[in-house]
Amino acid sequence: MAIATIKGTVVAESDETIIIEGNHYFPPAAVKSEFFSDSDHSTVCGWKGTASYYDITIDGETSQNVAWYYSEPLEKAAEITGYVAFYPAVKVQA
Repeated sequence: MAIATIKGTVVAESDETIIIEGNHYFPPAAVKSEFFSDSDHSTVCGWKGTASYYDITIDGETSQNVAWYYSEPLEKAAEITGYVAFYPAVKVQA
């Protein structure tokens, strides 16, 4: 079971994460969407495609761009479509 927490709050948990490049990608259903909001930020990975980002808000305090996902990844990364990964501000324990 992998559990993602920030500021002591669990924001995702699953026993079906996919690990790529050392990051746990959580299935969309494993993410507690009430803490997430869309960000305008995006980045591009040469083999995964364009990543979109989420901000996470806990108790009125927002951590910007701390989660990312690929809504339309390139073919090599199709298995992580919609899955969410986190920057180190969010602690992932597995």
